[in-house]
Amino acid sequence: MTMALRPPDEVMRLDRLGAAHPTRLSFLRALLRRVEGEGWSYRRTAWEIDPEGFGHAVLTVVAPASTYSLVAFSTPLADEMRTDRVIAEAWDTSYVLYDGVPDAAEIARLRANAPRQEAGRFTERDLVLARANKSVRLFAHVAESLANGHQPDADLLASVGYLMRTTAVYGNGKFGIADRDRIAGRTELAGPFRAEMLAVWLIRAFTLDLVEHVAAAQGGARATTLDPSLRRSLGVGNSTGLGMAPFLVRHPLLVHRWFHARETALARVRALAAAGPAEQAAFRTALAAMRQTVSRWHTEDPVQAPRVAVLADDLAALAAAAGPLLAGPDPWDALYRHACEALSVEAQEAVVALVLEPHGALVDDLAETMQADEDTVFRIDGTMTVGALIAQLAEHYGWVRRFDFSDPASEARFWYVSEEKLEPRLGERGAEDGAEREQPLAVARDVSRLGAALLAARQDEPVAAFLMRQPAFRHVVRRAQVAIAHPYAEVRDNLVAATMRPVDLLRAKLAFFGASRFDPRSDRWLRISLFADAPFPEEICRQDRERIAS
Repeated sequence: MTMALRPPDEVMRLDRLGAAHPTRLSFLRALLRRVEGEGWSYRRTAWEIDPEGFGHAVLTVVAPASTYSLVAFSTPLADEMRTDRVIAEAWDTSYVLYDGVPDAAEIARLRANAPRQEAGRFTERDLVLARANKSVRLFAHVAESLANGHQPDADLLASVGYLMRTTAVYGNGKFGIADRDRIAGRTELAGPFRAEMLAVWLIRAFTLDLVEHVAAAQGGARATTLDPSLRRSLGVGNSTGLGMAPFLVRHPLLVHRWFHARETALARVRALAAAGPAEQAAFRTALAAMRQTVSRWHTEDPVQAPRVAVLADDLAALAAAAGPLLAGPDPWDALYRHACEALSVEAQEAVVALVLEPHGALVDDLAETMQADEDTVFRIDGTMTVGALIAQLAEHYGWVRRFDFSDPASEARFWYVSEEKLEPRLGERGAEDGAEREQPLAVARDVSRLGAALLAARQDEPVAAFLMRQPAFRHVVRRAQVAIAHPYAEVRDNLVAATMRPVDLLRAKLAFFGASRFDPRSDRWLRISLFADAPFPEEICRQDRERIAS
């Protein structure tokens, strides 16, 4: 039995993108499998933290061919300086993922620059730059509880889910750190955002070590450490806003690779003719774990909160229905079709994640196909005729006809770049200045305009000649030619409509990272958790007690 991939016109719609769940192909899961499978080693190379929790630490992992160190700085921060906004100038903690093990001189350099973040100066040895703020009350509660010899309130931990929340994790050459080319050839970091995920994983380890260190200093002999199950439940928080939203538009080839890998994995599993006892048991375990995660998923967002409640009910219904479905023919396809017929979109996408869980041997190889070299795909084929391009638009962009761009509500917003922070922002057309600086992210509208312009041209004319007369359409033609061969390249919705929720784009991207517990704080930014319930370095790495060379 073979199974067709879900069509892009279904998968790439905002309502479904905004219901995405992390899967075993998510970037952080792929990283942890490699760490464990290759037998990486781990140690705290330095721990110069005072009783108040301030100072620096170095956490080092050794892969088969390279060594990486998280250099962490914890500094006092006045309450009036604490903000998650990108315009902040100070944070509780700052970090650099360093290529190798830094010596004293390099630590001194980083101490002078890392806490300044984008105002600092960095070198090609610095691979990732990050900063984070404490969840102040929870961090203090955990430290005080452990110092007094007892465990913190489990419900309070579950309601937040993290002790530290990153406000940025930068890679790929930003602010003078190493360009992606420096590490792209290293197999352990070849996957998308793998260096960034490694940094966040080590930040999580540092955070939990830090709170236990503070507790030990406060409590002395009566202090204790976190219960392993509570420790495991905590991830790293992250606040993410509009700066990340345009990524799914700006990187069409990469986005196609991500979604094509996930959809291929789903198709492989749905094509299986039977479900063995081990696979059924693994599914039930994954379902139970997801139900537990959903029970801890707290949000006050008026759109997401009802969806979480419905998801909890849907997963309970799925648990009741799964037994007979998995015992019958084509069980995984039957389970997915049942979800499509009986459950919410949020639950349908949860089922996509759940059915992949028992089948690592079948699908995990796809995690190594999700990177892309985008330097060679953006060359326009000027020899294509106008008529051929019109035909391609009809085939691959028919979804654009859903939108009436004569209606002002269909073009109510515009994307631009903030002059102050060089970050993407979303303006209200007609009510805010800046529309003349609009970024080319209104793909549906621009394709609609391109189609009308092409119909007025000679059908046998080369596209190159057309673009010489109308160069404003170059970016649209380039996108269209990419999408011809890469069907998951486009978000098939109107990204400047009055009703568009940018958080749907954010959730789609962050689910591929491996994020969970999506908590929209408005339609333009949200909080998430990374690495919750994941193992710590000391659990899956060899403990290297010998000197680690730089």
